[in-house]
Amino acid sequence: MTLNHTDSAAPQAGTSHVTGPLWPPLKAVTIPQLFRETLVAHGDRDALVFCQTNQRLTYREFDIAIDDCAAGLLALGIEKGDRVGIWSPNRYEWVLTQFATARIGAILVNINPAYRLAELEYALTKVGCKALIAAPSFKTSDYVGMIRTLLPELATRGEGRLHAAQMPDLRHVIVMQSDPGPGILSFEALCRMGGAAQHAELNAIDGTLKPQDAINIQFTSGTTGMPKGATLTHFNIVNNARFVTDRIDLTDEDRLVIPVPLYHCFGMVMGVLGAVSKGACIVFPGEGFDPVETLDAVAAERGTALYGVPTMFVAMLQELDTNPRDLGSLRTGIMAGSLCPIEVMNRVNSDMHMTEVTICYGMTETSPVSFQSFTDDPTDKRCETVGRIHPHLEVKVVDEAGNIVPIGEKGELCTRGYSVMTGYWGDEDATARSIENGWMHTGDLGVLDEDGFCTIVGRVKDMIIRGGENIYPREIEEFMLRHPKVIEVQVFGIPDDKFGEQVCAWVIAKPGEPLDGETLRDFCKGQIAHYKIPKHVRVVTELPMTVTGKPQKFVMREKMVEMLEAELVS
Repeated sequence: MTLNHTDSAAPQAGTSHVTGPLWPPLKAVTIPQLFRETLVAHGDRDALVFCQTNQRLTYREFDIAIDDCAAGLLALGIEKGDRVGIWSPNRYEWVLTQFATARIGAILVNINPAYRLAELEYALTKVGCKALIAAPSFKTSDYVGMIRTLLPELATRGEGRLHAAQMPDLRHVIVMQSDPGPGILSFEALCRMGGAAQHAELNAIDGTLKPQDAINIQFTSGTTGMPKGATLTHFNIVNNARFVTDRIDLTDEDRLVIPVPLYHCFGMVMGVLGAVSKGACIVFPGEGFDPVETLDAVAAERGTALYGVPTMFVAMLQELDTNPRDLGSLRTGIMAGSLCPIEVMNRVNSDMHMTEVTICYGMTETSPVSFQSFTDDPTDKRCETVGRIHPHLEVKVVDEAGNIVPIGEKGELCTRGYSVMTGYWGDEDATARSIENGWMHTGDLGVLDEDGFCTIVGRVKDMIIRGGENIYPREIEEFMLRHPKVIEVQVFGIPDDKFGEQVCAWVIAKPGEPLDGETLRDFCKGQIAHYKIPKHVRVVTELPMTVTGKPQKFVMREKMVEMLEAELVS
């Protein structure tokens, strides 16, 4: 479907209030129904390619595998509405689990592959996961080792008979390994468990699934507490996936290369579901992003579309400088996570042949995309703005009193429409604070121009964006306060050429207690994700405060930059 500029509306009456077009119409379908439509139309086309493991499946072959996995989940006792955690990098089993859980109406719970023990325990407990499906390891993370540390009962329990004191809801641990050891079921065995009865039950379950059912929980941190589980429905993510790939003109002839993580909406919604909605082929270069593997995959598989955050594209351009490849098949793609420098965009257009690359903006709580550029928008608009509003959405920019500001003025972005989550799982208070009369308060500061282009100019609550990862200072502060020698901590971001921002912390130690930055960094290692660990830690005697006693993070940020610059000179 080719869209043009008339498909995106301008703001209303000079105010920062814009409503998206009503075309294409919304589809009231579930994920299994979406997949079945594609299966009927494109069953013999390539669906999945995993370059690292040389796994290739057509949509018809993938359909058979989905039913086998779904039947296995039924045999385990997983039912509609049960939560199933997935803790893994980009692997075939991840995508298979995504569709198998949707097939039976179980709710997939995305767990960041970088999570460590404390974060894993919190996520599984918060939403009451009944099963956890995990890779054996990823990079330096020994998942099986961490799981056994968390659940020592596995050593003395048979498969399917887990009763963990810390996690009373968790019954099954499945690992993507042929022999994971006592108490853990292998993923291969799971897919063989379903018999005739379970396969017959799959068809009966179809009639019980509704588009408005919750189907996915994604953890997103908050500035005032621990991570919250944004709960999304079939309707939310199916339609957002459609509209995202509409805007890059994706078709069944395309081959979409996905090096971004599946645990995030970028990979599983904009990527996998978006490609499935068009019958396109999905190519995964490896378990995580690597510029060499990604470019090799594009060249070998003749990729036509590519996703990534700006730092990924910078790394790929650097690799191209030393090892050129034929990327002539590329046409389009998506760059999201942060704004792209114009010189990088120009090189992506020319050196990578991605003349139709688009920019996206959104948040997990809105499924995720609200704004996106068109393939023929001018380069400056694709670098300085996040494009124009998506179909069937409404956005306003408001001041602190909640009043809509005039065009060109800064304020908080609020989004309303089909894409807004049902809420934060098990947290009515946090939901009520974020959603008011259907409006999702994004916490981002934005400006709308007279043509409806949106520019993100800041963040209401000091969120840090490091290499495309959203990092919320409060979560890190609460963890660092567990150190027995720490009495106060403030976390903030400073500019960084490579990652966009780096995490910094200012800490006040208990009187008379010796403490240094490296000690605190070591305290964080293995307990919180590596990208959340502050790169710079300063132990200080006081923090800059307002007259009302609130910490002034902008003052800390300015002073930290000055300190680091002075250190470079000396």
